Amino acid sequence: MSIPQGDATGPEPVDRAVGQRLRGLRRARGLSLEAIASSTGLSIGFISQVERGLSSPSLRVLALLADTLQIGIGGLFEPSPDEPDPDPIVVFRKDRPELQLWRAGITKQLLTPPGGTHGMSLFHMVLRPGASTGDEPFSHEGEEAGLVLEGRLTLVVEARTLRLAEGDSFRFESRRPHRFSNPDPHGQTIVLWVNVLGPTPAGSP
Repeated sequence: MSIPQGDATGPEPVDRAVGQRLRGLRRARGLSLEAIASSTGLSIGFISQVERGLSSPSLRVLALLADTLQIGIGGLFEPSPDEPDPDPIVVFRKDRPELQLWRAGITKQLLTPPGGTHGMSLFHMVLRPGASTGDEPFSHEGEEAGLVLEGRLTLVVEARTLRLAEGDSFRFESRRPHRFSNPDPHGQTIVLWVNVLGPTPAGSP
């Protein structure tokens, strides 16, 4: 998904691109706004505003919508329309699809070939100083893991508050309520983040 930078064009194009992608995925699956609202607990009006680019969805809302559409967060990144390779294996740095959660201060670049059917998505995530997914934890399908490449990360999983620094890594089931933030008011945080769809294998912690 080629999304204009918010600093240059304002936030509206970012929200509009995300909304158009969500609407396209919903319609492709033959789902009504009513069905999405019933599954997510979000109001029809709010979902409609998100699809029209009038509301900026949080990461929690995107996770809810991705679950309902039976895709991972990576499925919200639209493949490049001029991608010549019918079986893409490599994502070159210049071609990374990007998703900006400008209200949260988080930018996610998809490092794996985009598409809603893939079980694993690898992200390069940048959290601006003070960036956060919010005070309310969220959960979704699958499992996730990551490595802090730069800065600090506060990760809350259920009742546990974990403070990570450069070189620290993590793994947990995505169904466990979680949230995260960059506690540094001055420096950015960069995380290599993995999301995997599907149930966690039996016996996994």
